[in-house]
Amino acid sequence: MTTSSPNPPADRTRFQQWLVDLPLTPNAISMTGLLGNVVAAVLIWQEHFLLAGVAFILGSVMDTLDGRYSRMSGKGTTFGAFLDSTLDRIEEGIVLSAVVLVFAKHADDVNAMLASLAAVTSLLVSYTRARAEGLGLDGKAGIGSRAVRVVILSVGLVLGGEELIDGVDLLPASIWILAALGSFTTLQRMWHVRSQLVAADRASRD
Repeated sequence: MTTSSPNPPADRTRFQQWLVDLPLTPNAISMTGLLGNVVAAVLIWQEHFLLAGVAFILGSVMDTLDGRYSRMSGKGTTFGAFLDSTLDRIEEGIVLSAVVLVFAKHADDVNAMLASLAAVTSLLVSYTRARAEGLGLDGKAGIGSRAVRVVILSVGLVLGGEELIDGVDLLPASIWILAALGSFTTLQRMWHVRSQLVAADRASRD
């Protein structure tokens, strides 16, 4: 997420000044990441899983670079942080929805259902953090962060559909892992928030 102040420091380094002078904005990088994920979703629908994995990885890299560029260049804004976070949710939803459609197209109801669960829980993982932080609490607990989910799905796509290695299709396995990981992480964050609230209530009584 982009967290830079909209007012950059006056004592920039030469490299930071070079970044500022570039005709580039963090929002443009974020939109490029969105485009990469949309391309990945289309390629998934067409069952070109290897190319989809490459597009998904490149789009995810853009999602990482926008925040770093924002901090280094001082071009970050409050809206940019909001846009970055929102696009992350959209991108994950689009890609996983395409996976659902592929499984549904082949009448693979079990994997389609699990892919739907993976999509829902990925949003819940992000929502529980945002809601916790909105309450002034720590919401970062859990093992299934976005970075972890991106790695798992990237492996599943690149090694999906037996395109890269004959007899190897890791897309279903990656979806099973994502569904389980998202569910577990959501419960972890719910428990973490509850523990903080219980501790705060006890402290207020002492």
